[in-house]
Amino acid sequence: MAKLVPGDRAPSAELFAVTGEPVRFPHPGRLVHLQFRRFAGCPICHLHLRSFVRATDRLAEAGVREIVFFHSGADELLEHVTDLPFPCIADGDKRWYRAFGVEAGARSLLDPRAWPGIVRGIAVALWLLPQRKAHLPATSPAGGRLGLPADFLIGPDGTVLAAKYGEHADDQWSVEEVLTLARTTGHANARA
Repeated sequence: MAKLVPGDRAPSAELFAVTGEPVRFPHPGRLVHLQFRRFAGCPICHLHLRSFVRATDRLAEAGVREIVFFHSGADELLEHVTDLPFPCIADGDKRWYRAFGVEAGARSLLDPRAWPGIVRGIAVALWLLPQRKAHLPATSPAGGRLGLPADFLIGPDGTVLAAKYGEHADDQWSVEEVLTLARTTGHANARA
């Protein structure tokens, strides 16, 4: 699996989100932030994506379109993402993970830097479960539990402007990092 670096051409795609919405990237006139998350119901991913939900308007103002991949099947993923304001793609066979060089490994959970995020994610999930604002992950999620996150900022022409391959399960760009990258890439005026 070759990792992509800034300046590379990102694979392009015309896909469907688990909600049926057509999704394509690159997107003319917009930056695309591709997020490769772990499995459906991953507590760390759930917590992380909530920060992007809260920043939806700020991201749109910066000309950034969010697209999120999970290495889960559509049926498994749907119940976990129906309330998200951005498209989520089921990639149970990890085709797109391979195309972007996104890996998995035991270090995703064994790295001590991931542990605070794991604890926070589980605590929030346990708090939200009785309120039916979260769902338990599958006992054996498609693609396993050892996925690593990755983030890519793709320009309107398909060029990788920035890339981050997570070293552990809680190693991904924050909203502020995405907004800073959008401003500093020179494409911040890209709009739909």
